[in-house]
Amino acid sequence: MAITAAQVKELREMTGAGMMDAKKALTETDGDMEAAVDWLRTKGLAKAAKKSGRTAAEGLVAVEVEGGVGVAVEVNAETDFVAKNAEFQGMVRDIAGAALKVDSVEALADAEVDGKKVSELVTDKIAKIGENMTLRRMAKIEGEIVATYVHNAAAPGLGQIGVLVAMTGGSEEFGKQVAMHIAAANPASLNEAELDPAVVEKERQVQIDIAKESGKPDAVIEKMIVGRMKKFLAEVTLLGQQFVVNPDVTVEQAAKEAGAEITGFIRLQVGEGIEKVEEDFAAEVAKAAQG
Repeated sequence: MAITAAQVKELREMTGAGMMDAKKALTETDGDMEAAVDWLRTKGLAKAAKKSGRTAAEGLVAVEVEGGVGVAVEVNAETDFVAKNAEFQGMVRDIAGAALKVDSVEALADAEVDGKKVSELVTDKIAKIGENMTLRRMAKIEGEIVATYVHNAAAPGLGQIGVLVAMTGGSEEFGKQVAMHIAAANPASLNEAELDPAVVEKERQVQIDIAKESGKPDAVIEKMIVGRMKKFLAEVTLLGQQFVVNPDVTVEQAAKEAGAEITGFIRLQVGEGIEKVEEDFAAEVAKAAQG
């Protein structure tokens, strides 16, 4: 039988499924709306679409290294419980493996794992596990040595914070120590040259305002600002920070002692920058009652 646009529209509104999926469901079920809903649910398409509006701020970061190339990938879910799910972990690990061959998260979504697109893999897992999930971001780095560290590991190479450090010279062991430092200290950049100028200027203005409040002469204020900015830059740049393994030296000094030059780093933390919508239970019940 012929499927009308009105039927497709109605089914889409009921299930949140895509247009082509809704049309296919109606075609497969001879226009029977209830059967079409069941068909979509069986395929996981209605369930996945309904979940897509919910905030996914938990999940995992995976790190992979192959032949001097390292990648970190973040895949989000709604609850930290899912991060412990072996199927979810396996999917994130597979996605990270695919990420080694691409250069952007968009390309990663189109990349294939065992003959299936990564985007489809995520949709299938949404339907099976029952939570919204998103392939959020990836970052890549290259180096003579690429060391890794995962903080709050859920499984090897998977955790809440994933760090990659690229170096010339040195050793894997030293690289891992630096990666652990980055996980803990969260530097804003490798060095002053790579720091966002807007961040530097904002801090300088804050320090000027603070110094002016002291009522000291301009010459003294200028010296105060120079000193405070030097301290600020040391605190927010990796090479300027005191090394957590040995606070008597900076990371830059430790690298020299280890015969290493740190050329770059990546640090991804699950849910970083995602605004979580918090609702108390009473408000949730009230909203449901109104609906």
